[in-house]
Amino acid sequence: MPVTTHLKSLQALEMALRRGSLKAAAEGLGISPAAVGQRIRALEDYLGTDLLVRGRSGLQPTAALEQAVADLRAGFAALDRVTETLDFQRIAEIHVVADTDWAALWLAPRLPAFRERNPNVLFCINGEGDVPLRLGAPDLRVEYGNADSGPAELLFTDLLVPVTGPDNLRRLGDWDRESVLEGLPLLHLVAQQEDPLRPGWPDWIAAHGDRREGAGRGVHYRQAAIAMEAVRQNVGFLVCGMALAQHDLEAGRVVMPFAPARAIPAPCPYRMQISAAAARRPQLRAFAEWLGAEARRTRDWLAAQAGAGT
Repeated sequence: MPVTTHLKSLQALEMALRRGSLKAAAEGLGISPAAVGQRIRALEDYLGTDLLVRGRSGLQPTAALEQAVADLRAGFAALDRVTETLDFQRIAEIHVVADTDWAALWLAPRLPAFRERNPNVLFCINGEGDVPLRLGAPDLRVEYGNADSGPAELLFTDLLVPVTGPDNLRRLGDWDRESVLEGLPLLHLVAQQEDPLRPGWPDWIAAHGDRREGAGRGVHYRQAAIAMEAVRQNVGFLVCGMALAQHDLEAGRVVMPFAPARAIPAPCPYRMQISAAAARRPQLRAFAEWLGAEARRTRDWLAAQAGAGT
């Protein structure tokens, strides 16, 4: 079988080794940790041997992989160089790897405005879009967290608030006038359960009360976009980034049952990194400048919301 059949699996394997975990590799590739694991398992099944083991400092190569690690890393470093060389032949393509919730809820509603002014720019965002995913480093990366892989531009730090469908406001306090969320359906993101840097209902209730029991109970969603659709349908109450919910809040599809002053600041900001080669292209510079301007408007909006009163 040609090695090209396994390029995505090899890419996932190399990224997992470089970053030390499936989760970190997933963030680097713009896919889910489960998808990274599936790609690596497909390669292990084909070769009939394990390739990774978990050590104290993260994922490590097995003896079967050890001798190939140097070539694996050199091969993808060479692919990155090829990607940089060919960038000028694909000046209208912008390849983005981004936090999936940010891409779905913050970027997606705003992107049509950029496209209208720049109709010839083609996008691949987290592997999907106008052009196919390419191997190698993306042109632009947006991550949630404190950047540890080079210089990055801060976009904004979100504020976490409960949101729900408009029809649910009348349900507050039905069971308990003091603990107004008691008995109401709470929605959660899996990341809020697994990542301490992504606070959810237990954190919000610990800070503000309004419920005595069951802070962690309810439906858990892997993607914020799917959870937000459930919120629009009045399924329940979700703790979400206010900036990520802005489009829905302004359209009246979702509402905040409590004052913005009760928000929890997100522990980490969203940051943008641009590859050196891509930064030389005018289309990428225009997109990055547009992202920066939109992020400034978001920061101003968040500040206005936070100061709107209690």
